[in-house]
Amino acid sequence: MLDFLKYLILVFLLFALSSGLSAQRFQGAVMGGMNISQVDGDEVFGYHRVGGHFGLAAILPIKEKWDITLETVYNQKGAYQKPQYHDTVFGAVLTGEYNLHLNYVEVPVMAHYTDHYRYTVGAGFSYGRLVSSQEIEHNGAIPPYSDTVAFNKNDWDVLLDVQIRVWKRLKFNVRYSYSMAAIRERVFIDPWELKDPESRKQYNNMLTFRLVYVFNENLDKLTPNDNQ
Repeated sequence: MLDFLKYLILVFLLFALSSGLSAQRFQGAVMGGMNISQVDGDEVFGYHRVGGHFGLAAILPIKEKWDITLETVYNQKGAYQKPQYHDTVFGAVLTGEYNLHLNYVEVPVMAHYTDHYRYTVGAGFSYGRLVSSQEIEHNGAIPPYSDTVAFNKNDWDVLLDVQIRVWKRLKFNVRYSYSMAAIRERVFIDPWELKDPESRKQYNNMLTFRLVYVFNENLDKLTPNDNQ
């Protein structure tokens, strides 16, 4: 959490100072919303983990329709599966329930293109630092695998997003992110069948839905109809 606060202060200073230096160029933004995520490479399917998302950004326009955005965000990721069955294996009650929480502080860098100041598309990369994690399997009936093989502290993601202006400086944003490197490699053993263990690399896979409010954006460039 201390690292997250340091990043927040850094980004806040960036767009606060830049606004004072050039009110026509630099912009700042705040954003908040929700994530739905899964971890590819586990035995759970679907975007069933719901988490929070919030942060700050500094925006540098580089051409009339292009800008570069530096963000600092707090992201909650992971995976979830409700109980699927009830069986006893070697004295342990197995249910198939899985509950994984991964909390990251991330620094995305995005390139954005805006069409008629209504629609914005972007692509970029993000560095994430794992600040906390919790893994619960079969409702705690067995020790979590992370006790022996921890998740990597670093997560590098590729990002794609679309923004739609909903009112003046307020935008709705949908973002997709995927890990470029494995966050962990896990060995799976089937307790019911005698077969060789299976090793799989795991990756974060996430959709984000958020609202973005941009400060210091020049609305005079909008057409009369756009600015209503």
